Amino acid sequence: MAATMADTNTEEFAIGCVLQIKTTLGEDFEAQVITFDRPSNILVFQEGSKNGPRRNIRLLKADYIREFTFLRNGEDPLDIKNCVLDLNSLRAREEAAIRQAELEAERIGVGVTAEAQSIFDALSKTLPVRWDKTVIVVMDQVRVSSPYHSDSVTGGTPAANERVRKVLKNLKGKV
Repeated sequence: MAATMADTNTEEFAIGCVLQIKTTLGEDFEAQVITFDRPSNILVFQEGSKNGPRRNIRLLKADYIREFTFLRNGEDPLDIKNCVLDLNSLRAREEAAIRQAELEAERIGVGVTAEAQSIFDALSKTLPVRWDKTVIVVMDQVRVSSPYHSDSVTGGTPAANERVRKVLKNLKGKV
């Protein structure tokens, strides 16, 4: 039986029950209720297949639930015998996510125009680039300074400089 948030009280979010959830954001998923925090109005769900040990944990403000259907009672999601966390794996995933976020942050120029960032992004598709303050460094040798045109290229070998100039000329009409 489907219910909307207006039709229900929070007692229906019994720990362990499996629900089909439709959110106000258009998501539709099946998950087991782990807990419900009344003060914050947040539900904690466990998603995942019975076939494997991996589960996703989802926190969702109850206000974002448009409709839910009770599917069945499930096993206790907090049963210590069935609840195993591989801390080494979690730490490795965390470190990888931090490294990825740092790499992405390094790709964003500080104090540069949107056009300069667009040129950097376009160059990065074909060449290794990084920022050195407001200067684009290509292949760790060629430097492209503001206004980031082909005549702003310095520092590399003649062949490397020419290659970067050629790419910049091709970008001129696209950026």
